[in-house]
Amino acid sequence: MANARVLKPDDRVELRDGEVIQISPIGSPHAACVPRSADSLRRIVRRTAIVWVQNPVRRDDFSEPLPDIALLKPRQDYYASRQPLPGDVLLIIEVADVTLLKDRNVKIPLHGRAGIPEARLINLLKQQIEIYSELVKGRYRKCVKFKRGEAVVSPNLPRLSLEFAALPV
Repeated sequence: MANARVLKPDDRVELRDGEVIQISPIGSPHAACVPRSADSLRRIVRRTAIVWVQNPVRRDDFSEPLPDIALLKPRQDYYASRQPLPGDVLLIIEVADVTLLKDRNVKIPLHGRAGIPEARLINLLKQQIEIYSELVKGRYRKCVKFKRGEAVVSPNLPRLSLEFAALPV
């Protein structure tokens, strides 16, 4: 639709289950959290993953959401030849403030249905991180919440562990 000029370059939309959905404007806390978190993750994962920031992840012909951050399996071309697919995603992160309920109740379950093994929700309102894992039949069975001062450990990526204080929440 962008190529056909139906959408303007600055339209904030994503394709979700065949619908073009308007994305909420990003406030300052959210805008600051995303690149700061991405910088922290880049230092940890180095060359073992690609930190994909606010770029599309193609689920199928009807969904191409824009997660805040995704950790992708490394590829030489950095996914220039095609958008990443769910099988390329190691971890997906959504940052939430005013969009908390939509992110938790809509986006996180969509990531699960796509088969993404781990999803994180950085809850700016409560200053906590929620880690969703143990995917069974497209649903996350486990949610663990971390607060400041606690070590955030990935159940799927053991090397991805850091102090919550290091995250810009």
